[in-house]
Amino acid sequence: MIKRLSATTAKYVSLILAAIVCVGPLVVVLFASLKSKQEYARSGPLDPPQDWLNFENFITAFTRGAMLRGFANTAVILALSLTGAIFVGTLAAYALDRFAFRGRGIVYGLFLTASLIPSVLMQVATFQIIHSLGLFNTRGAAILLFMGTDVVAIYIFLQFMASIPVSLDEAAMIDGANRWTVYWRIILPLLKPAIATAVIIKGIAIYNEFYIPFLYMPSKDLGVISTSLYRFKGPYGAQWEVISAGTILVILPTVILFLFLQRYIYRGLVAGAVK
Repeated sequence: MIKRLSATTAKYVSLILAAIVCVGPLVVVLFASLKSKQEYARSGPLDPPQDWLNFENFITAFTRGAMLRGFANTAVILALSLTGAIFVGTLAAYALDRFAFRGRGIVYGLFLTASLIPSVLMQVATFQIIHSLGLFNTRGAAILLFMGTDVVAIYIFLQFMASIPVSLDEAAMIDGANRWTVYWRIILPLLKPAIATAVIIKGIAIYNEFYIPFLYMPSKDLGVISTSLYRFKGPYGAQWEVISAGTILVILPTVILFLFLQRYIYRGLVAGAVK
């Protein structure tokens, strides 16, 4: 009985500590976003704001930070990048799972090796390629780089692919379907849960990305939501209360999206693991 109570207490204490670690920074940012510049300077990070209805920082961040244009550019890049990444990723998973060819193990190894190499080490070569293609300072640079299918998406698709019977492919081919028809009419519709999971995971990563838009799209007209906040950081200081308000505006859509679609993330990560 004592051991059971100790285990239960330890479980809830660990959950409470984890919640504090996760929610604590968000509370600090929320408090800062509701404070004026003078109040922010003389108060502590955990001191609640005096006026809970002070939304001036949000208005400043949205107007001076060109957040509306940032959301529009982010939406265009996000839609095109995810469409291309899902198309390439599902085709790659289909080829790796359904076709027996020499060197398939090497392809697996290359995908894994690419994920182990820090992307910073390849930025010089990547920048030269983007510049030679004439894509520098265009949305095409970010779209092309984000379309690169990551290993996580590949393995999610492979897990689901393993649960689809090969007999479906064979039955369709007996009826006269070719490989493309099998992929488009049978495999792709059955991969909808995996696609939803990959879209959520990769979409949030693209949404929060700062380095690639900052490096390859320096023009203000091409700013995304992550680089829009950088305008409030200058060489002589930063407007942290405005940056905090902009941060709340940026993370609010992702939090709402995660709350509504979290079951798809968990289902997609574990489905097919025991097959």
